[in-house]
Amino acid sequence: MNLMAVLGITMVFVGCCSNVVFLELVVKEDPGAGNLATFLQFLFIATTGFCTVGKFGTAKRNIPFKQYLLLVGFFWTSSVANNYAFDFNISMPLHMIFRAGSLMANMAMGVWILKKRYTFLKYLAVFMISAGIAICTIVSSGDVKAPRETSEDAAEEERLKFIDWLWWCLGIAILTFALFVSARMGIFQESLYAKHGKYPWEALYYTHLLPLVFWLPTTPNLLSHIKLATETPVVEFLGITFPRQVLWLILYVLTQGLCISAVYVLTTECASLTVTLTVTLRKFVSLLFSIVYFRNPFTMGHWIGTLLVFIGTLIFTELLQKFVCLFLPKAEEKKKVQ
Repeated sequence: MNLMAVLGITMVFVGCCSNVVFLELVVKEDPGAGNLATFLQFLFIATTGFCTVGKFGTAKRNIPFKQYLLLVGFFWTSSVANNYAFDFNISMPLHMIFRAGSLMANMAMGVWILKKRYTFLKYLAVFMISAGIAICTIVSSGDVKAPRETSEDAAEEERLKFIDWLWWCLGIAILTFALFVSARMGIFQESLYAKHGKYPWEALYYTHLLPLVFWLPTTPNLLSHIKLATETPVVEFLGITFPRQVLWLILYVLTQGLCISAVYVLTTECASLTVTLTVTLRKFVSLLFSIVYFRNPFTMGHWIGTLLVFIGTLIFTELLQKFVCLFLPKAEEKKKVQ
């Protein structure tokens, strides 16, 4: 494994894991800040892309503009929906587990649109992932609670709990919608690259630049959360004083840029098996850190669901089969010797 591959793997764990931490800090400070965080992420990547990939507007596109508009529609919808879900009583661990169901959504879209057929193990893996997500979702529904003052009236308290549960159900619906939109985007992107060639940096730039106009109608929402961010208690970082939420947002945007760049470096330097294994392990490490550091509620049901999701992911990506095959010949050789 060369130095760039090792650097890419290190960057994935450092950038992507820390990014999840800063996102959780952002939404814990302000549950409705997901839209602002997404906008800042898009603005940062679009600005850096304008200077590097776009060469200040002088570079020519390799993929037609109309195709990018369709890709942008899928990408923006998925990104905004995922971050808006935090405003509907969705916890970070449940959010991460739910997004791990992308394999299930991709398979469903592949069967429906591309008429693909899969092996038994692939279907088993998707069933395990779906079951894991369902278990985590059902277990989490018992702890749905929005931040509010407690009512002394028992009937009123029950009514408020029911409203909280309805908001949570809406959050689950938003996550499900985002999951399938993201899967549809993957299929479209695959066909796009097959026709025009792979230009990941260009695609990254345009998928973050073009959607910026979509945020114009949400300007009042963005400004309100910017105001809330600037009013949070101040903290000192590297000798500079920031409002706490402003610092979390800056660090979130920077680590998101690092995370995306790291995944790209990894895909250019490593085999797909290494990339898949790294990304899968990164998700699991992020989940564990979120549970331990932020003390998020995680019951035995959550652990069962999580294990089903990740074992199913390993089977789907054939990492588990390759791992078994790696050690199986050694075990057979020992039997022959005996």
